[in-house]
Amino acid sequence: MKRRARHVWFFSFPGSEMLDLSGPWSVLGYANEVMGREAYTSHLIAPLGREIRTRHGLVLRGARSLGDVAAIRAPDMVVVAGGATASKLPSSEARVVRWLRQCHRSIPTLVSICTGAFVLGEVGLLNGRRATTHWQYVDALRKRFPKARVVDDDMFLRDGRVWTSAGITAGIDLMLALVEEEHGHAVAMAVAKALVLFLRRSGRQAQFSQILKRQEGEPARLRDLSAFIFEHLNQPLSLERLARNVGMSVRTLTPRRCEHPVEALYSLPRCHASRLSSAFRSVHYHKLSFAQAEDPIAPFAQNILIDLHVCLRLVSISIPDSPRANPSSV
Repeated sequence: MKRRARHVWFFSFPGSEMLDLSGPWSVLGYANEVMGREAYTSHLIAPLGREIRTRHGLVLRGARSLGDVAAIRAPDMVVVAGGATASKLPSSEARVVRWLRQCHRSIPTLVSICTGAFVLGEVGLLNGRRATTHWQYVDALRKRFPKARVVDDDMFLRDGRVWTSAGITAGIDLMLALVEEEHGHAVAMAVAKALVLFLRRSGRQAQFSQILKRQEGEPARLRDLSAFIFEHLNQPLSLERLARNVGMSVRTLTPRRCEHPVEALYSLPRCHASRLSSAFRSVHYHKLSFAQAEDPIAPFAQNILIDLHVCLRLVSISIPDSPRANPSSV
């Protein structure tokens, strides 16, 4: 029996970030293409009219107003794509708050992207729930809605039927997780590839990218090395190969010869740390066994095996003991 399309209403407001809307919208559009059918029917709603001027001046036209929604099917999902953070909400956000207070009980899935969490908070939908928003507004969200369990660092969260995300591009990650839940891992990964994503991030991924942090302080000639290491974790990464990639000699890249302190980070221990981080994400996000998480890094597992056991036990993730290492001996 053919499954009917889920109707998704996207609310957007004047001054909202364009990517808060276009990122999640594109995920659903690509999901339709991957599956070869209309699994999602998306509708753009401008609460007060048919035109939305976004944060950086791009104007969206052709949206429906809330007074014009009777002509379309009731939503299976509502996505609040951004919004104001002021304690007195602008009239557009306030109108959505009033509508949601009346209608939210009949909507199976409620999503906020970035500062859209403030709209859900005004409705009372965050009370007693774990929630997040853009890192710049986490404290404001916590102070404004003390009954919410605001989480500082997660990329996105789900608590029951309510999903919340961090800022801007995090909406893509949230929507990919939602597509995976409804249509499976293969579909979500095909969408991620179509979007040419460098990395599909889990909800527990920190809002601040460790790779960006490293690249921020790197000297010019090492600027691409973090990305090179991350893209080749399943391959041998000798000092010779790393040096060749950045056009340096092994002698120059060796820590004791480094001219810049950051360069010392790119010896072999940095590669092992990156592999450890990758394996940890696999275990934590995908709920893999230790053996499954180890598969992509099998050639290097001996080097990081004990560290991985210790790391996972420190965060209370249960894993079976490996026959190749004894964590209790550390």
